[in-house]
Amino acid sequence: MQPIRSRPPWRAALLAGALALAAGGAQALSVFTCEPEWAALVRELAPHAQVHSATHARQDPHHIEARPSLIAALRRADLAVCTGASLEAGWLPMLQQRSGNAKVQNGAPGMLYAADHVSLIDPKPPGTPFDGDVHTEGNPHVHLDPRRILDVARALGEQLQVVDAPRRDLYRQRLAAFEVGWRERIAQWERRAAPLRGSRVAAQHTTYAYLFRWLGIEQVADLEPKPGMPPSPGHLQRVLELTRANPPRAVVVSSYQDANPAQWLAQQLGRVPVLQMPATVTEEPPAASLPALFDHLIERLLAAR
Repeated sequence: MQPIRSRPPWRAALLAGALALAAGGAQALSVFTCEPEWAALVRELAPHAQVHSATHARQDPHHIEARPSLIAALRRADLAVCTGASLEAGWLPMLQQRSGNAKVQNGAPGMLYAADHVSLIDPKPPGTPFDGDVHTEGNPHVHLDPRRILDVARALGEQLQVVDAPRRDLYRQRLAAFEVGWRERIAQWERRAAPLRGSRVAAQHTTYAYLFRWLGIEQVADLEPKPGMPPSPGHLQRVLELTRANPPRAVVVSSYQDANPAQWLAQQLGRVPVLQMPATVTEEPPAASLPALFDHLIERLLAAR
């Protein structure tokens, strides 16, 4: 007979919160998120919320069309959660303006930018449109460091208590439970990923810079000649010359990028695998939640030998 395993305290707390919420029958909170990672985090802290993500894993969040459906979703929102650091600068301001929703304008209690609550890496000097997607504040892809996810979760928990005060106790409970469980996961991921420390990879864009830095992986080359610009033959040739003598562990691209340039480079280098990985939470497995995303990314990197 299998032994009965006791439920971890943080899981018990989450279950108790969900039961209390169901019993209360309170009106659902409407939350608009710019990226799937923040939608997933909102669902961790506010499982009752109606959550709409403006983008999905096969889209580049830098370049999104301000569609009428997105304007309508933001108009209904009690809270909006986006990355900031200019990631959505090309489309979010238009959505805010056209939505006419005072709750989600910059500076309002219902507008939360994740980048305002974490330290950013690699700030850049101001550039011109010809310099590509330059982020003067720093790299905006903060969600790929789980330690920074904790910082954003705390900020989100506090903001939820402001915009939805009747559920204040629930959000405190959910946040406390999330913190305990998430710290346990971080420790497990770091133990699992220990063999990756000191590895070298080539990648397209700096999407995974926070992940690589957390795991001790060095990105030795970028397939893009300038941030956000597609790889060119001349630049790929320079990357090949740079990496030929000491090939990287893998060539990494995200699921929304064209893998052909990476495939060409990998073929020229010999037996180097191409890893086309999700850059955020996906709609279906194997990365359909925040924990599953990090599980999947680490497993893919470990499998590249």
